[in-house]
Amino acid sequence: MAQTEREAIAMLEHLLPKAPRGETWLGDDAAVLGGPGGSTLLLATDAVVDGVHFDLRWSSLADVGWKALTANVSDIAAMGGEPIASVVAVAGASAADLELLYEGLVDAAATYGCPVVGGDLSAATELVVSVAVLGTVRGVSPVLRSGALGGDTLFVTGALGRSAAGLRLLSGDQVPDDECVGAHRRPVARLEQGSCAARAGARAMIDVSDGLAIDLDRLACASGVGIDLADVPVAPGATLEEALTGGEDYELAFAAADPERVAAHFAAEGLACPLAIGTCTADPSTRRLRGERLQVAGYEHRLD
Repeated sequence: MAQTEREAIAMLEHLLPKAPRGETWLGDDAAVLGGPGGSTLLLATDAVVDGVHFDLRWSSLADVGWKALTANVSDIAAMGGEPIASVVAVAGASAADLELLYEGLVDAAATYGCPVVGGDLSAATELVVSVAVLGTVRGVSPVLRSGALGGDTLFVTGALGRSAAGLRLLSGDQVPDDECVGAHRRPVARLEQGSCAARAGARAMIDVSDGLAIDLDRLACASGVGIDLADVPVAPGATLEEALTGGEDYELAFAAADPERVAAHFAAEGLACPLAIGTCTADPSTRRLRGERLQVAGYEHRLD
């Protein structure tokens, strides 16, 4: 029987040992581990697969390398952390492909201050790029998905749907919009915003990688709260559906108790103020958008 990714993770939780006190293993954007001298380490990993996560008709190999690292750095950002280093495993790439792929990886590594320090190469029938990023948090605790409370304000760090709109334009007969296409090919991890949100009192946070609706549902389920959205910021060129379910925007969604504190911290750091989009409710069954039922949908792997 086919399983969703969420169901598969729940099954694996029964097979793997429990995390020791003070650490977080399965079920968040990154694992939280105790490091030397009382430090906190973050560890995230993700894989991108040809025909599943990217299509070389619409993206270059360099774009694939950029996105593979960005997806993992975004998971570190969602914890309020910063990256230290990464390792990359590549399967199914020729020597020429590998060089092009690494152009994008190196560009992303330089942008995020996350050097590629090792990895692995293997033969395969499909191109697969697997990245793991080591990170840390400084001066704050990692922001998990599970800390939101009823009454908290929900924020998102930017308008949504650009990446999905870019893919739609690339794969259709419409004239591509440079901003949307660029957002699809080379999304940006919101490291500064994640760190600022943590210092501004974010109680729960997640990156919008699979779609706002499904990612907020994950945050709400982990925290035991409901979701009541007043609005969804839709990027120019995108539709509301793309903003809710498109994914790969890598904006950050978070819950915080004090909107004024959030605004003050972001202003002090010269960052655009995140957009308040709704509230968390005490009733964990609530899923609402503008008073109507919010359909929980987005990208989710199915394991056959």
